[in-house]
Amino acid sequence: MVNKSLINAKLSTQLLRYKPGGIPASLEVTVTNESNQFATFQVELLAAGADSSVANSWYKLSPGISAKTPPGDSTKFYVAITDTPVPGFVGKMNITVRIFSMELREEERQLLRIAIEQGTGSIPMQVELPVREFVVHPTDLVEIPVWVYNPSQLSTNVVLHFVGIEPTWLVESAQRRLQVAPAGKVETSFLCQIPIATLAPSQVYPFTVECTQHNGPPSRNAGSIKIVAAGFMDFSCTPALQQIPPSRNWLPRWKSNSASYKLNFENASNLTQQVSCEVEAEDQRRFHLQVIPEVVDLNPGETTQLQLVCTRKRRWWGSVQKFLLEVRAIVSDDRLDVRNDTQILKLLVQPVLPIWMQLAGLVLLLFLLWSLSWLNPGNPFWGHKASVTSVQFNGLGEQLISGSNDQTAIRWRTSGFVNPLINQEIGVVGKAGKAVRVIRYKPVDNNVVAAGLENGEIQLWNVSGEKQPINSFSFQKDDRVLALEFTKDSRYLLSGHGSGLVAVWDIERDLDNPNSTNQPLRGKKFDFVVNALALVGKADRNLAIAGRYNQFVVWNLAKDKWGRVSYPRQGGQEDYIVSLDSAEYKPNLLVTADNQGYITLWNMQKCLAEQGPCEVLDEWSDGHGGKSVRSVALSANGCYLASGGDDGRVMLWPLTAEGKRDSQLKGRKIDLSFGQSWHINSVDIKTVGNSIFVVSGSDDTEVRLKRVDRLPQLQCDQQN
Repeated sequence: MVNKSLINAKLSTQLLRYKPGGIPASLEVTVTNESNQFATFQVELLAAGADSSVANSWYKLSPGISAKTPPGDSTKFYVAITDTPVPGFVGKMNITVRIFSMELREEERQLLRIAIEQGTGSIPMQVELPVREFVVHPTDLVEIPVWVYNPSQLSTNVVLHFVGIEPTWLVESAQRRLQVAPAGKVETSFLCQIPIATLAPSQVYPFTVECTQHNGPPSRNAGSIKIVAAGFMDFSCTPALQQIPPSRNWLPRWKSNSASYKLNFENASNLTQQVSCEVEAEDQRRFHLQVIPEVVDLNPGETTQLQLVCTRKRRWWGSVQKFLLEVRAIVSDDRLDVRNDTQILKLLVQPVLPIWMQLAGLVLLLFLLWSLSWLNPGNPFWGHKASVTSVQFNGLGEQLISGSNDQTAIRWRTSGFVNPLINQEIGVVGKAGKAVRVIRYKPVDNNVVAAGLENGEIQLWNVSGEKQPINSFSFQKDDRVLALEFTKDSRYLLSGHGSGLVAVWDIERDLDNPNSTNQPLRGKKFDFVVNALALVGKADRNLAIAGRYNQFVVWNLAKDKWGRVSYPRQGGQEDYIVSLDSAEYKPNLLVTADNQGYITLWNMQKCLAEQGPCEVLDEWSDGHGGKSVRSVALSANGCYLASGGDDGRVMLWPLTAEGKRDSQLKGRKIDLSFGQSWHINSVDIKTVGNSIFVVSGSDDTEVRLKRVDRLPQLQCDQQN
């Protein structure tokens, strides 16, 4: 059994004649719905050898699709041939008429023959692009091949136009004039020079090759050039070193707390980029870092500048702070290379106070500290406030005591005078209430000092410093105490007074009974002011006494007898022997000093033994320029003599074993008061180890100590 066709088609003619350029050839197609359902129908003409790209552009169809046709009913399609299916073809051609229905899923084919005659018009050229898409890089040279085919039977002159691309990119002309033989093909090309990246943004550039001919329709074909991403982004920061404040000034600029850097971007690529920066800093919590603006759009070939503002609170003083900032460039498209993407910047943060002002402030502070310290001679909080009248070392030489017209007695450390980092002053031993004329350590234990006052009073003070003296006594009010001397056993204290009195006090009794009414054990009145006392000879049996009128006597305490010593110079009422001292290990060696400027060394052995006069060993007056010598002191071994005078100098004299000045080793100045107008009132000397310590007190309120080395070449010192 044969299946019945559901579609019945009938052509109005089986043969058409068509002349290109003339009147269109037409036919009618009648389609009958042989099915039992409604259906729509379509018609399509197929020609062998026709260009599929032009599809059905060579004919027109009406309607394009029929309305739904009921079963048994018919519909008509009208077809007009407007062009040759195959350009340039002349002759008979078979055309297949295809009738189909989507609902019926069936088709019917009919054969139509067309006789195509030689046309009267031009036939469009066929333009082909062997390569339609080109992927290139900036600066590439691209060759774009073009094929032109002439389907007509006539030789044709055509002009190719290359459009859509920047004309400057083309190496040669954007036109090509060609002659194409009948049914022939011509190959040509266009050269395109892609510019540098900044002038060739990365994108797809469409182009069209148009072919025109005289009195003929144009034809064209399209392609594209895709320029890939290329180039780089350059990043730099200026300056590499910045400081807060930006410039140095002599005066403080406490409101200047920020510095700025320029962040430079150059887009040497063919991509539009969004650029920004990330900043990290040492001690970042103390920084406020801001990039202005935060993000910038940067087109190819453009440059831009961001600003990094660094704000940090500055210290008021100290050294310059140094910080490192790490700045990293960020771009929106990571296909590009960012050159120098990380920069290290330096930031110097100056203190608010300039260095010179800090140094000046430091100097001022040091000066203030110095002025308030023991190092300042004029400091009212340390040392004496008036002339220093008397000084003495303790037995070991590690401490000393001083008395002054400011009515105080002060204890000092010897080490503080040779090491400025140690405070010399230990403390005030006592405030006497009257000017202290002379002060002496109790030889045993050195724990008590005796102070002789301007009003004739003698006070005993504990060296540890107390508000009140241990004991206080006097024989006659207002009889100035000018000299004091302890016996070596510390049992007795001898005092010399302005009235000429020399008194002997029982110190053991006075210390044991501090509240008792003290009277001297005995005394002797001389006819001159007593300025100086010194125990001479052995067993503390003889007391040398000297004073006004150059009077010099020796009182034998054991026999209670006294005798005058012949002084080399007779004196008037303005002449005084002002100082005496004996050597502890050479008790017969005595030194005297007077206000005429003479220093005299004595051998007291004969006169103490009543075997002859006291012997003058040496005498000189040039030690202090002829000015008054107010104080002399012998070292314990009798090898060194210290003297101080009205010329403001302290002298050290090496002595021979016989008690004379050493002829080879001359006396030398070892210290000096602030000026020659300031008199040296008192000196003392102590040898400790390989050192000689000489202390002095002067009218300039200063207690001075000088350390010098012992003289190994001094024969006297070698023997002792």
